[in-house]
Amino acid sequence: MSDANGIECWLTDMDGVLVHEDHALPGAAEFLQRLADASRRFLVLTNNSIFTPRDLSARLSRSGIEVPEQNIWTSALATADFLARQLPGGSAYVIGESGLTTALYEAGYTMTDTDPDYVVLGETRTYSFEAITKAIRLVEAGSRFIATNPDATGPSKEGSLPATGSVAALITRATGAEPYFVGKPNPMMFRSAMNRIEAHSETTAMIGDRMDTDVVAGIEAGLRTFLVLTGSTKRDQVRRFPFQPFQVVDGIGDLVDLV
Repeated sequence: MSDANGIECWLTDMDGVLVHEDHALPGAAEFLQRLADASRRFLVLTNNSIFTPRDLSARLSRSGIEVPEQNIWTSALATADFLARQLPGGSAYVIGESGLTTALYEAGYTMTDTDPDYVVLGETRTYSFEAITKAIRLVEAGSRFIATNPDATGPSKEGSLPATGSVAALITRATGAEPYFVGKPNPMMFRSAMNRIEAHSETTAMIGDRMDTDVVAGIEAGLRTFLVLTGSTKRDQVRRFPFQPFQVVDGIGDLVDLV
């Protein structure tokens, strides 16, 4: 059953939309409660591949937001889903943490550093030069290069950290091989999320805080896009982009009545 707005399912980004530095943003808990009350299908999306959905559910709970782990879709899950469809039961050399390795194991993948089908690069808090060197040599030897997301930096209390996109650039510079990025802004991540909850693009909405990832990928996936101003993008920046969201709102609390 759809509502008066024609929206049956919701996808929402996490950081900058629901939480900021582990604090719930205004309206986030109310929005999620409304989704639950209305029995709406939804997923919370993140490009971060470090954590498992269980980790993220616990993190959100500490900030006062309840999201069951089955309602969380990460770039690691999207990557595992993509690889399982491309080459079922394949093998991978993985640079990443439990969010990525767990997703790949559960998708039937074998982790190996001997002639893997793929080199899969994700986030880690401590990139090892030895592991990066190994990845370069495997890509040179013919392993296909996949990365969970193109984000160049990630936040920390001390400042920016190099993230998947930066390390991918290093491997590309060394090998000449460009990775296939699965996460946002690749609309593939949204399509796999919609498959997960059996959603259709014409009746699904995406809420994000970034024009260059959330909104552009949402538009390319055929979704109705809502931009919130509680994260990366400021109102005066929106009009500079050659594509525009369906609606710009101050925060997710402004969307509660649309559910």
